[in-house]
Amino acid sequence: MVGRLRICLAGSGGGHVRQLLDLEPLWSEHDHYFLSEDTALGRALRKTHAVDFVAHVALGQAKLGAPFKMAAAGLANFFQSARSVFRRRPQVVITTGAGAMFFTVLWARLLGAKIVLIDSMARVHRPSAFARLAGPFAHIRISQSRAAGRAWCDALVFDSLKLLPDTPPPKEPLLFATVGATLPFDRLIEMVETAKHKGLLPERIIAQCGEGGRRSDTIETVESLGFDEVKDILRRADFVVCHGGTGSLVTAAQNGCRTIAVPRRFARGEHYDDHQEEIAEAFHERGLAIAVDDQDEFEAAIAEWRTRTPQVATRDASAMMAYLRKLLTDWDKNRSAG
Repeated sequence: MVGRLRICLAGSGGGHVRQLLDLEPLWSEHDHYFLSEDTALGRALRKTHAVDFVAHVALGQAKLGAPFKMAAAGLANFFQSARSVFRRRPQVVITTGAGAMFFTVLWARLLGAKIVLIDSMARVHRPSAFARLAGPFAHIRISQSRAAGRAWCDALVFDSLKLLPDTPPPKEPLLFATVGATLPFDRLIEMVETAKHKGLLPERIIAQCGEGGRRSDTIETVESLGFDEVKDILRRADFVVCHGGTGSLVTAAQNGCRTIAVPRRFARGEHYDDHQEEIAEAFHERGLAIAVDDQDEFEAAIAEWRTRTPQVATRDASAMMAYLRKLLTDWDKNRSAG
């Protein structure tokens, strides 16, 4: 009789974890646990699932002038990942990246686990650094963009972003600004605050500014929100202003919000690279968001959205899940037969 596999779902904070949550019909059929970072989303997930935390680490930390911070976090992550893998002994790791998941992939592969690496939706033109580094250890490599898939040896391609004919639900006069789960983003908050001062945003504004981020006396600000709170606000919010993170953009599109994306820029020291520009442009091209880079563009986007009806979209991972379900079944049969 075929049993159930023990699966590690490995994704760093924010959109990486949300992409794993979209695969719930697949992994809920097996024993599973999450490995992530200690963010608001990770803590919320811990209330209902087994979750191990590891330190945040990324190659971009060195690019932004913090090589010793990266090295210290990397050392902590190395041992935390080993402790988790040796304690839980996963038979399969499904990971959406990014850097904080590298040592988990390495340790699990050394102990004989099968590795499925799904590169982030944010990688539109080329595979991520994580995909290039961890790819050689993966048994299956999946890209969510045809262009990125062509640049990543032997990658399967599943484009899961799907436009829907649905009419956007009724909304409140509410704007939700969010900088994501990992880093503050003061430039985004300043754009919203300035537009409010100019009288361009009569809506109520709730801004999630990140830990240590810019607080405001003009708009309601909070450092972090639980995932359920964010989902509730997005159901009600007419406008969303977000960084170029996949989790924020996809969830806003699912709720039919008028979305303005402000991608973080490496040159400004706002992120480790410019991958957010790729995903913001992809959503812009599909009519799901307006991508902006400065105050004038932001204010023009507000005016443009007031004349347009937003498009509803979702992440449909059914084809990817069908492929992976068969793969997991085959791996489980081979394990049981052996």
